[in-house]
Amino acid sequence: MNSDRKTIIYQILPRLFGNRNPACRKNGTLAENGTGKFADITFRALSEIRQLGITHIWYTGIIEHATQTAYAAFGMAGDHAAVVKGIAGSPYAIRDYYDVDPDLAENVSSRMAEFEDLIERTHRTGLKVIIDFVANHVARRYYSDAKPVTVGNLGRQDDTFRRFAPNNNFYYLPGQALTLHSSAEDRDFGYSEFPARATGNDCFSLYPSGSDWYDTVKLNYGVDCAGDGSCHFNPVPDTWTKMLDILLFWAARGVDGFRCDMAGMVPVEFWRWVIPRVRAVRDVCFIAEIYDPEQYRDYLGGHFDYLYDKVGFYDTLRRVICGKTGAADITRCWQRVEDIRDHMLYFLENHDEQRIASDFFAGSPEAGFPGLIVAATLHVNPLMIYSGQELGERGMDEEGYSGRDGRTTIFDYWSLESIRNWTNGGRFDGALLTGAQQRLRRACVRLLNDICREPAIVKGVFFDLMYVNRDNPYFNDHRQYAFLRKHEQEVMLIAVNFEPAERTVCVVIPPDAFRLLHIPDNRPAMRTDLFTGEQSLSTLTWACPYETTLPGYSGKLLKFRYGNIFPPVEGELP
Repeated sequence: MNSDRKTIIYQILPRLFGNRNPACRKNGTLAENGTGKFADITFRALSEIRQLGITHIWYTGIIEHATQTAYAAFGMAGDHAAVVKGIAGSPYAIRDYYDVDPDLAENVSSRMAEFEDLIERTHRTGLKVIIDFVANHVARRYYSDAKPVTVGNLGRQDDTFRRFAPNNNFYYLPGQALTLHSSAEDRDFGYSEFPARATGNDCFSLYPSGSDWYDTVKLNYGVDCAGDGSCHFNPVPDTWTKMLDILLFWAARGVDGFRCDMAGMVPVEFWRWVIPRVRAVRDVCFIAEIYDPEQYRDYLGGHFDYLYDKVGFYDTLRRVICGKTGAADITRCWQRVEDIRDHMLYFLENHDEQRIASDFFAGSPEAGFPGLIVAATLHVNPLMIYSGQELGERGMDEEGYSGRDGRTTIFDYWSLESIRNWTNGGRFDGALLTGAQQRLRRACVRLLNDICREPAIVKGVFFDLMYVNRDNPYFNDHRQYAFLRKHEQEVMLIAVNFEPAERTVCVVIPPDAFRLLHIPDNRPAMRTDLFTGEQSLSTLTWACPYETTLPGYSGKLLKFRYGNIFPPVEGELP
């Protein structure tokens, strides 16, 4: 990643991003609701996204996946409704690892070339490209007609009479059939699979439920999941070599990184084997979706650059924003991963989670802004933004399969009003945004573009101030959070307010901070309010708490510049 600016990833689902249809209907087909295209992500769009402070774009739903939509003229049948989530289908039920979603192409026959043009356009804007690598499971009707002739299809050579075999690509329930029925009125026959294969979420049942990943089958990496759990990694399992070839295929097309879906369900030994082999060909970034903190260090040892910090940071910050726990819990959260915190990817929204502004989360985008300040400035690790987050997208549409659940659908053909208003017919000028949306986006631009370029944020050391403000009567550690960042001649005091009302606080800065960070005590410095640009002379001293007024649902980022009067500090501080 770039060492001169903070890494900020912007997630886009192209199917939604470019769709301008204002009249989508629930459970609408492609013909009824339409879809965004690769071509809708123009150079102008990418330039405006980059101005938000973004360094990488994660394009979600690129690879061909299960769908009820048929492209008969191109030899692509629609999938059975019983094994597709929604009409459009889940981007995580991969149907062909070597092809792209035909929905996204203006000319289906040149769909790969159109995606390669998007990669080139993205690079020309100064952004890097990340796509999903779905390693744990594939669509039930997986078959690659776009693969190189030297590569075999998954499952083609499997011994289907064995529940598990080291070189099988799938797990089987030999001699038994799996039958799934759809509720769709036009399908009066079920989907049948013989022999039955294990479902993607480690479900070894002939009757996967609606809460199982019934649209997928689990891949076999040499672990006897159906039996004694024994590992068979020598010789290298066939699935390993097939997955290596897939990763190299996409790296050769200019992809700069992979967000590895459910990486924690794939044995770490595979990642230790495959990632160095991909990097020997192209220097790419690997991000693991993993939810078991006990596995974090193992997977970083498996050569991953970054891990999702969901069960720690996201869950904690969400509870703080919603007032269900105190802000001081943020400190306990990062302390649990203190030795690896530079490798944790922070986020407040993604395609799996409910939107901040939804009725199921905070109810307003403003309530989440202090959390975004913390996520962006707490440490040097990367941050992820989900498209529409900077506009206060509420996710309260009832799209179809997704339902009215506070999430933005990944299963349906749909269009988002907030994105349409920002894109404004391809102008990307935000002219149709409401005043509140414009203010939120300007604040995000200021935070993610200007403030996140500050050396103290990009590479500075960190000092938590919560332990000395626990019993401070002029600082509420349940609803306010404060810390220092420091680099060379600059110290940054950051304090945020999770309350809707303005609060005047007095922040204690202990002698240890002055000593360890070499901050001159009670020495005048040039203070800059990084949100307003206001400048004045000010001082910091351990003898007197620093008083400042925090706006409601926001914070202060105050930079103190002293000049060449103290040496740099190496490493991070507790």
